Amino acid sequence: MEIGEVRAALSAEGRALLRTLPAYRPSDALNQGDRLRGQGYPADVVSAVMTQARLRDKARNKFGDFADGMLFTPDGLEQATRLRVAALHARRFIEAGIERVADLTAGIGADAMAMSALGIAVMAFERDESTALVADHNLRHWPDSVVVHADSLSVIREADVDGVFADPARRTKAKGRSHRLADYEPALADLLGLRDRYPALGLKLGPGIPHSSLPSDAEAEWVSDAGQVVEVGLWCGPLARRLGRGSLVLCSDGFHRLSDTSATAGVGPVDHYLFEPDGAVIRAGLVAEVAQAVDGRLIDRTIAFVTGPRLVSTPFATAYRIVDNLPFGVKNLRSYLRERGIGRVTIKKRGTAVTPEGLRSELRLKGDEEATIVLTRVSGEQRILVVEPV
Repeated sequence: MEIGEVRAALSAEGRALLRTLPAYRPSDALNQGDRLRGQGYPADVVSAVMTQARLRDKARNKFGDFADGMLFTPDGLEQATRLRVAALHARRFIEAGIERVADLTAGIGADAMAMSALGIAVMAFERDESTALVADHNLRHWPDSVVVHADSLSVIREADVDGVFADPARRTKAKGRSHRLADYEPALADLLGLRDRYPALGLKLGPGIPHSSLPSDAEAEWVSDAGQVVEVGLWCGPLARRLGRGSLVLCSDGFHRLSDTSATAGVGPVDHYLFEPDGAVIRAGLVAEVAQAVDGRLIDRTIAFVTGPRLVSTPFATAYRIVDNLPFGVKNLRSYLRERGIGRVTIKKRGTAVTPEGLRSELRLKGDEEATIVLTRVSGEQRILVVEPV
Protein backbone atom coordinates (compact mmCIF):
# COMPACT_ATOMS: atom_id res chain seq x y z
CA MET A 1 0.00 0.00 0.00
CA GLU A 2 1.40 3.42 -0.99
CA ILE A 3 2.37 5.86 1.75
CA GLY A 4 0.07 8.53 0.30
CA GLU A 5 -2.96 6.27 0.67
CA VAL A 6 -2.13 5.55 4.31
CA ARG A 7 -1.62 9.24 5.04
CA ALA A 8 -4.99 10.03 3.44
CA ALA A 9 -6.71 7.48 5.67
CA LEU A 10 -4.90 8.91 8.71
CA SER A 11 -5.81 12.51 7.92
CA ALA A 12 -8.40 14.20 10.12
CA GLU A 13 -10.84 14.12 7.20
CA GLY A 14 -10.15 10.44 6.50
CA ARG A 15 -10.53 9.33 10.13
CA ALA A 16 -13.74 11.32 10.52
CA LEU A 17 -15.18 9.82 7.35
CA LEU A 18 -14.26 6.30 8.43
CA ARG A 19 -16.20 6.77 11.67
CA THR A 20 -19.38 7.70 9.80
CA LEU A 21 -19.35 5.05 7.07
CA PRO A 22 -22.17 2.49 7.13
CA ALA A 23 -21.36 -1.21 7.18
CA TYR A 24 -19.29 -2.19 4.15
CA ARG A 25 -21.17 -3.99 1.38
CA PRO A 26 -19.13 -5.10 -1.65
CA SER A 27 -22.12 -4.74 -3.96
CA ASP A 28 -22.51 -1.05 -3.00
CA ALA A 29 -18.84 -0.06 -2.73
CA LEU A 30 -18.59 1.65 -6.13
CA ASN A 31 -21.81 3.58 -5.66
CA GLN A 32 -20.78 4.59 -2.16
CA GLY A 33 -17.45 5.92 -3.45
CA ASP A 34 -19.26 7.94 -6.12
CA ARG A 35 -21.65 9.39 -3.52
CA LEU A 36 -18.77 10.47 -1.28
CA ARG A 37 -16.93 12.16 -4.14
CA GLY A 38 -20.20 13.81 -5.11
CA GLN A 39 -20.43 15.19 -1.58
CA GLY A 40 -17.09 16.96 -2.10
CA TYR A 41 -14.64 14.60 -0.43
CA PRO A 42 -11.23 14.48 -2.16
CA ALA A 43 -10.75 11.50 -4.43
CA ASP A 44 -7.62 10.29 -2.61
CA VAL A 45 -9.40 10.35 0.75
CA VAL A 46 -12.41 8.49 -0.64
CA SER A 47 -10.17 5.83 -2.20
CA ALA A 48 -8.20 5.37 1.02
CA VAL A 49 -11.30 5.23 3.22
CA MET A 50 -13.08 2.73 0.98
CA THR A 51 -9.97 0.53 0.98
CA GLN A 52 -9.90 0.62 4.78
CA ALA A 53 -13.63 -0.14 4.97
CA ARG A 54 -13.08 -3.22 2.80
CA LEU A 55 -10.09 -4.36 4.85
CA ARG A 56 -11.92 -3.79 8.13
CA ASP A 57 -14.77 -5.95 6.94
CA LYS A 58 -12.31 -8.71 6.02
CA ALA A 59 -10.41 -8.25 9.30
CA ARG A 60 -13.42 -9.16 11.45
CA ASN A 61 -12.50 -12.82 11.02
CA LYS A 62 -9.26 -12.14 12.91
CA PHE A 63 -10.06 -9.20 15.15
CA GLY A 64 -13.82 -9.16 15.69
CA ASP A 65 -15.16 -5.75 16.75
CA PHE A 66 -11.61 -4.48 17.39
CA ALA A 67 -11.26 -4.18 13.61
CA ASP A 68 -13.54 -1.12 13.67
CA GLY A 69 -10.83 0.98 15.34
CA MET A 70 -7.87 -0.32 13.36
CA LEU A 71 -6.19 0.45 10.06
CA PHE A 72 -4.70 -2.17 7.75
CA THR A 73 -2.57 -2.89 4.75
CA PRO A 74 -3.52 -5.89 2.57
CA ASP A 75 -0.28 -7.79 3.20
CA GLY A 76 -0.25 -6.79 6.85
CA LEU A 77 -3.75 -8.13 7.40
CA GLU A 78 -2.95 -11.40 5.67
CA GLN A 79 0.06 -12.10 7.87
CA ALA A 80 -1.36 -10.61 11.09
CA THR A 81 -1.88 -12.97 14.01
CA ARG A 82 -5.50 -13.65 14.94
CA LEU A 83 -6.44 -11.74 18.07
CA ARG A 84 -7.04 -14.70 20.36
CA VAL A 85 -3.83 -16.39 19.22
CA ALA A 86 -1.92 -13.14 19.80
CA ALA A 87 -3.38 -13.02 23.33
CA LEU A 88 -1.90 -16.45 24.02
CA HIS A 89 1.46 -15.27 22.68
CA ALA A 90 1.32 -12.33 25.08
CA ARG A 91 0.51 -14.59 28.03
CA ARG A 92 3.75 -16.47 27.43
CA PHE A 93 5.73 -13.30 28.09
CA ILE A 94 3.60 -12.33 31.10
CA GLU A 95 4.01 -15.76 32.70
CA ALA A 96 7.78 -15.53 32.17
CA GLY A 97 7.90 -12.15 33.93
CA ILE A 98 8.91 -10.26 30.78
CA GLU A 99 8.05 -6.54 30.96
CA ARG A 100 9.71 -5.10 27.84
CA VAL A 101 9.52 -6.84 24.46
CA ALA A 102 10.99 -6.03 21.07
CA ASP A 103 8.64 -7.09 18.28
CA LEU A 104 11.08 -7.35 15.39
CA THR A 105 8.46 -7.68 12.64
CA ALA A 106 5.49 -5.72 13.95
CA GLY A 107 3.49 -5.53 10.73
CA ILE A 108 0.19 -3.82 11.51
CA GLY A 109 0.81 -4.41 15.23
CA ALA A 110 -1.48 -7.33 16.12
CA ASP A 111 0.93 -9.07 18.51
CA ALA A 112 2.18 -5.76 19.88
CA MET A 113 -1.42 -4.78 20.65
CA ALA A 114 -2.06 -7.99 22.58
CA MET A 115 1.14 -7.58 24.59
CA SER A 116 0.44 -3.90 25.28
CA ALA A 117 -3.06 -4.72 26.48
CA LEU A 118 -1.50 -6.96 29.16
CA GLY A 119 0.85 -4.22 30.34
CA ILE A 120 3.99 -5.10 28.38
CA ALA A 121 5.95 -2.19 26.94
CA VAL A 122 6.62 -3.04 23.29
CA MET A 123 9.24 -1.65 20.94
CA ALA A 124 7.60 -2.54 17.64
CA PHE A 125 9.97 -2.49 14.67
CA GLU A 126 8.65 -2.22 11.12
CA ARG A 127 10.82 -1.38 8.14
CA ASP A 128 8.01 -0.58 5.68
CA GLU A 129 6.97 3.03 6.22
CA SER A 130 3.30 2.59 5.28
CA THR A 131 2.91 -0.41 7.57
CA ALA A 132 4.75 1.39 10.38
CA LEU A 133 2.24 4.26 10.19
CA VAL A 134 -0.63 1.77 10.37
CA ALA A 135 0.93 0.02 13.37
CA ASP A 136 1.46 3.37 15.09
CA HIS A 137 -2.24 4.13 14.70
CA ASN A 138 -3.24 0.70 16.01
CA LEU A 139 -1.01 1.10 19.09
CA ARG A 140 -2.18 4.63 19.88
CA HIS A 141 -3.97 3.57 23.09
CA TRP A 142 -0.76 2.37 24.79
CA PRO A 143 1.76 5.17 25.41
CA ASP A 144 4.39 2.77 26.75
CA SER A 145 4.56 0.99 23.39
CA VAL A 146 6.27 2.64 20.43
CA VAL A 147 6.70 1.91 16.75
CA VAL A 148 10.17 2.23 15.28
CA HIS A 149 10.55 2.57 11.51
CA ALA A 150 13.81 0.63 11.10
CA ASP A 151 15.38 -2.69 10.17
CA SER A 152 15.18 -4.40 13.56
CA LEU A 153 18.18 -6.74 13.21
CA SER A 154 20.51 -3.81 12.66
CA VAL A 155 19.71 -2.27 16.05
CA ILE A 156 18.13 -4.96 18.22
CA ARG A 157 21.27 -5.89 20.15
CA GLU A 158 21.32 -2.37 21.57
CA ALA A 159 17.65 -2.38 22.64
CA ASP A 160 16.82 -2.32 26.35
CA VAL A 161 14.29 -5.18 26.38
CA ASP A 162 13.79 -8.42 28.29
CA GLY A 163 12.37 -10.50 25.47
CA VAL A 164 12.05 -10.70 21.69
CA PHE A 165 9.22 -11.76 19.39
CA ALA A 166 9.28 -12.11 15.61
CA ASP A 167 6.99 -13.27 12.84
CA PRO A 168 9.31 -13.51 9.83
CA ALA A 169 7.73 -12.74 6.48
CA ARG A 170 7.01 -15.78 4.34
CA ARG A 171 6.19 -14.08 1.05
CA THR A 172 8.23 -13.39 -2.08
CA LYS A 173 7.37 -11.00 -4.88
CA ALA A 174 7.74 -13.76 -7.45
CA LYS A 175 5.90 -16.61 -5.69
CA GLY A 176 3.67 -14.98 -3.07
CA ARG A 177 3.34 -16.98 0.14
CA SER A 178 6.24 -19.37 0.55
CA HIS A 179 6.87 -22.39 2.77
CA ARG A 180 10.62 -22.50 2.07
CA LEU A 181 12.94 -21.69 4.96
CA ALA A 182 15.20 -19.89 2.51
CA ASP A 183 12.42 -17.33 1.91
CA TYR A 184 12.01 -16.36 5.58
CA GLU A 185 12.78 -12.70 6.22
CA PRO A 186 14.51 -12.19 8.61
CA ALA A 187 16.28 -15.53 8.22
CA LEU A 188 15.50 -18.15 10.86
CA ALA A 189 19.20 -18.64 11.64
CA ASP A 190 19.62 -14.91 12.33
CA LEU A 191 16.63 -14.89 14.66
CA LEU A 192 17.77 -17.97 16.57
CA GLY A 193 21.17 -16.34 16.88
CA LEU A 194 19.63 -13.72 19.17
CA ARG A 195 19.15 -16.24 21.96
CA ASP A 196 22.58 -15.62 23.46
CA ARG A 197 21.59 -11.98 24.12
CA TYR A 198 17.85 -12.50 24.62
CA PRO A 199 17.03 -16.02 25.89
CA ALA A 200 13.29 -15.17 26.01
CA LEU A 201 12.75 -15.49 22.26
CA GLY A 202 9.40 -16.30 20.68
CA LEU A 203 8.87 -16.92 16.97
CA LYS A 204 5.72 -17.36 14.90
CA LEU A 205 6.62 -19.70 12.03
CA GLY A 206 4.80 -21.37 9.15
CA PRO A 207 3.11 -24.64 10.17
CA GLY A 208 4.77 -26.54 7.33
CA ILE A 209 8.28 -26.11 8.73
CA PRO A 210 10.13 -29.46 9.03
CA HIS A 211 10.67 -30.75 12.55
CA SER A 212 14.36 -31.13 11.77
CA SER A 213 14.69 -27.36 11.26
CA LEU A 214 13.61 -26.57 14.83
CA PRO A 215 16.03 -26.49 17.77
CA SER A 216 15.64 -29.32 20.26
CA ASP A 217 16.12 -27.05 23.28
CA ALA A 218 12.87 -25.14 22.65
CA GLU A 219 9.13 -25.73 22.62
CA ALA A 220 7.42 -25.98 19.23
CA GLU A 221 3.64 -25.67 19.39
CA TRP A 222 1.45 -26.08 16.30
CA VAL A 223 -1.74 -24.02 16.57
CA SER A 224 -5.14 -24.51 14.94
CA ASP A 225 -8.03 -22.07 15.24
CA ALA A 226 -11.52 -23.27 14.32
CA GLY A 227 -10.01 -26.21 12.47
CA GLN A 228 -7.43 -24.23 10.48
CA VAL A 229 -3.73 -24.70 11.22
CA VAL A 230 -2.36 -21.17 11.43
CA GLU A 231 1.20 -21.35 12.79
CA VAL A 232 3.83 -23.07 14.85
CA GLY A 233 5.00 -21.06 17.82
CA LEU A 234 8.64 -21.59 18.76
CA TRP A 235 9.30 -20.66 22.38
CA CYS A 236 12.81 -20.45 23.80
CA GLY A 237 14.31 -20.00 27.25
CA PRO A 238 11.80 -18.94 29.93
CA LEU A 239 8.98 -18.77 27.38
CA ALA A 240 9.01 -22.56 26.93
CA ARG A 241 6.70 -24.48 29.26
CA ARG A 242 8.30 -27.76 28.24
CA LEU A 243 10.75 -28.82 25.55
CA GLY A 244 9.65 -30.67 22.43
CA ARG A 245 6.60 -30.68 20.21
CA GLY A 246 3.00 -29.93 21.11
CA SER A 247 -0.28 -28.77 19.62
CA LEU A 248 -2.74 -26.09 20.68
CA VAL A 249 -6.34 -26.44 19.51
CA LEU A 250 -8.60 -23.40 19.82
CA CYS A 251 -12.32 -24.04 19.58
CA SER A 252 -15.59 -22.57 20.82
CA ASP A 253 -15.10 -23.75 24.41
CA GLY A 254 -11.55 -22.39 24.78
CA PHE A 255 -8.17 -23.93 24.06
CA HIS A 256 -6.64 -27.35 24.61
CA ARG A 257 -3.00 -28.43 24.62
CA LEU A 258 -1.55 -31.81 23.67
CA SER A 259 2.09 -32.66 24.31
CA ASP A 260 4.44 -35.28 22.94
CA THR A 261 4.47 -38.25 25.30
CA SER A 262 6.40 -40.58 22.98
CA ALA A 263 3.22 -42.65 22.63
CA THR A 264 3.04 -45.48 20.12
CA ALA A 265 0.01 -46.76 18.26
CA GLY A 266 -0.72 -50.11 16.69
CA VAL A 267 -2.35 -50.71 13.32
CA GLY A 268 -5.52 -52.71 12.87
CA PRO A 269 -8.80 -53.15 11.02
CA VAL A 270 -11.53 -50.53 10.95
CA ASP A 271 -13.67 -50.60 14.09
CA HIS A 272 -16.95 -48.84 14.97
CA TYR A 273 -15.60 -45.27 14.97
CA LEU A 274 -13.18 -43.20 12.91
CA PHE A 275 -11.25 -40.29 14.45
CA GLU A 276 -9.74 -37.58 12.27
CA PRO A 277 -7.01 -35.78 14.26
CA ASP A 278 -6.90 -31.99 14.15
CA GLY A 279 -4.42 -30.55 11.67
CA ALA A 280 -2.25 -29.13 14.44
CA VAL A 281 -1.99 -32.60 15.97
CA ILE A 282 -0.97 -34.10 12.63
CA ARG A 283 1.62 -31.37 11.95
CA ALA A 284 3.09 -31.87 15.41
CA GLY A 285 3.34 -35.62 14.87
CA LEU A 286 1.05 -36.49 17.77
CA VAL A 287 -1.44 -38.83 16.10
CA ALA A 288 -0.29 -41.68 18.35
CA GLU A 289 -1.20 -39.57 21.39
CA VAL A 290 -4.75 -39.24 20.03
CA ALA A 291 -4.93 -43.00 19.39
CA GLN A 292 -3.91 -43.61 22.97
CA ALA A 293 -6.49 -41.09 24.28
CA VAL A 294 -9.39 -42.80 22.47
CA ASP A 295 -8.14 -46.34 23.10
CA GLY A 296 -7.76 -46.80 19.37
CA ARG A 297 -5.25 -47.69 16.67
CA LEU A 298 -4.16 -46.46 13.24
CA ILE A 299 -5.95 -47.77 10.17
CA ASP A 300 -2.64 -47.67 8.32
CA ARG A 301 0.92 -46.96 9.44
CA THR A 302 1.18 -44.01 7.01
CA ILE A 303 -2.33 -42.54 7.38
CA ALA A 304 -3.41 -40.06 10.07
CA PHE A 305 -6.77 -41.70 10.78
CA VAL A 306 -7.51 -43.50 14.04
CA THR A 307 -10.19 -46.14 14.58
CA GLY A 308 -11.66 -47.33 17.87
CA PRO A 309 -14.43 -49.47 19.37
CA ARG A 310 -16.33 -46.69 21.12
CA LEU A 311 -17.06 -43.01 20.97
CA VAL A 312 -14.61 -40.94 23.00
CA SER A 313 -14.91 -37.17 23.17
CA THR A 314 -11.67 -35.32 22.52
CA PRO A 315 -10.93 -31.77 21.31
CA PHE A 316 -8.00 -33.16 19.33
CA ALA A 317 -10.00 -35.15 16.76
CA THR A 318 -13.34 -35.20 14.95
CA ALA A 319 -15.29 -38.41 15.47
CA TYR A 320 -17.37 -40.32 12.89
CA ARG A 321 -19.49 -43.42 13.22
CA ILE A 322 -18.58 -45.92 10.52
CA VAL A 323 -21.64 -46.98 8.53
CA ASP A 324 -19.98 -49.09 5.83
CA ASN A 325 -16.53 -50.19 4.75
CA LEU A 326 -16.36 -50.70 0.97
CA PRO A 327 -13.66 -51.84 -1.45
CA PHE A 328 -12.48 -49.01 -3.65
CA GLY A 329 -14.18 -48.64 -7.04
CA VAL A 330 -16.21 -45.90 -8.70
CA LYS A 331 -18.81 -48.26 -10.15
CA ASN A 332 -19.30 -50.00 -6.83
CA LEU A 333 -19.64 -46.69 -4.99
CA ARG A 334 -22.02 -45.26 -7.58
CA SER A 335 -24.35 -48.24 -7.18
CA TYR A 336 -24.16 -48.02 -3.40
CA LEU A 337 -25.14 -44.33 -3.36
CA ARG A 338 -27.93 -44.68 -5.92
CA GLU A 339 -29.53 -47.57 -4.06
CA ARG A 340 -29.80 -45.30 -1.02
CA GLY A 341 -30.97 -42.19 -2.87
CA ILE A 342 -27.87 -40.23 -1.94
CA GLY A 343 -27.53 -37.11 -4.09
CA ARG A 344 -25.09 -35.09 -2.01
CA VAL A 345 -21.78 -36.29 -0.61
CA THR A 346 -19.02 -34.77 1.47
CA ILE A 347 -15.78 -36.36 0.29
CA LYS A 348 -12.74 -36.59 2.55
CA LYS A 349 -9.48 -38.15 1.43
CA ARG A 350 -6.12 -39.16 2.81
CA GLY A 351 -3.53 -41.39 1.18
CA THR A 352 -5.11 -41.53 -2.28
CA ALA A 353 -4.49 -39.72 -5.55
CA VAL A 354 -8.22 -39.50 -6.35
CA THR A 355 -9.53 -35.93 -6.34
CA PRO A 356 -12.94 -35.21 -4.79
CA GLU A 357 -13.92 -33.08 -7.80
CA GLY A 358 -13.10 -35.82 -10.29
CA LEU A 359 -14.85 -38.50 -8.27
CA ARG A 360 -17.95 -36.38 -7.78
CA SER A 361 -18.37 -35.92 -11.52
CA GLU A 362 -18.00 -39.68 -12.11
CA LEU A 363 -20.60 -40.59 -9.51
CA ARG A 364 -23.41 -38.68 -11.29
CA LEU A 365 -25.35 -38.37 -8.05
CA LYS A 366 -29.14 -38.31 -7.82
CA GLY A 367 -31.40 -38.29 -4.78
CA ASP A 368 -32.38 -36.28 -1.73
CA GLU A 369 -30.20 -37.98 0.89
CA GLU A 370 -26.64 -37.04 1.81
CA ALA A 371 -23.60 -38.88 3.08
CA THR A 372 -19.96 -38.45 4.06
CA ILE A 373 -17.42 -40.74 2.43
CA VAL A 374 -13.74 -41.16 3.24
CA LEU A 375 -11.25 -42.25 0.58
CA THR A 376 -8.20 -43.71 2.28
CA ARG A 377 -5.95 -46.72 2.82
CA VAL A 378 -6.61 -49.42 5.39
CA SER A 379 -3.61 -51.65 6.06
CA GLY A 380 -2.20 -50.76 2.66
CA GLU A 381 -5.44 -51.35 0.71
CA GLN A 382 -7.54 -48.61 -0.89
CA ARG A 383 -10.95 -48.46 0.80
CA ILE A 384 -14.05 -46.28 0.94
CA LEU A 385 -15.52 -45.63 4.37
CA VAL A 386 -19.08 -44.34 4.62
CA VAL A 387 -19.33 -42.41 7.88
CA GLU A 388 -21.64 -40.19 9.90
CA PRO A 389 -20.29 -37.20 11.84
CA VAL A 390 -20.92 -37.60 15.56
